[in-house]
Amino acid sequence: MRLTDYTDYTLRVLMFCAANPDRLVTIAELAEHHHLSKNHLMKIVNDLARQGVIETTRGRGGGMRLLKDPTQIVVGEIVRRTETDFRIVECFDEGTNACLLSPTCRLKRVFDAAMQAYFKVLDGVTLAEISEPTPAVPPVSRLVPVRNAKPAPALRRAVAAKAQA
Repeated sequence: MRLTDYTDYTLRVLMFCAANPDRLVTIAELAEHHHLSKNHLMKIVNDLARQGVIETTRGRGGGMRLLKDPTQIVVGEIVRRTETDFRIVECFDEGTNACLLSPTCRLKRVFDAAMQAYFKVLDGVTLAEISEPTPAVPPVSRLVPVRNAKPAPALRRAVAAKAQA
């Protein structure tokens, strides 16, 4: 099964909001951080606001934030709301099923069980579990040099030239 980009981006928006609970997150910030279209993100944000998952504030200093605690937002529910088609195979849609094997096929039951297991896993995961606070960049003094790392060729030539001088 493959999720649509819409679902992927929706989850990214929610994860970013959950990782930054102390402030409003902007669409411009999300677009830059994830390299996504602002227009596409606006549709997602409007949809999430309409569903009551996030609240939005317009204007200067505006943005969005989660309306619910991330521990109360279940990933399976979000996926169900954003995906439009869970038909893994033709026979999942009784209205358009033309498969001749349907009366005796056992494969549909296997795929159905797999789909149920898929959602059982997603229903057991909350937004809090897949989101971490945005890490701060460590100060330069805290960066640890890599031992036994070979310097770049240009740096080696400069060091060798300085040693000969």
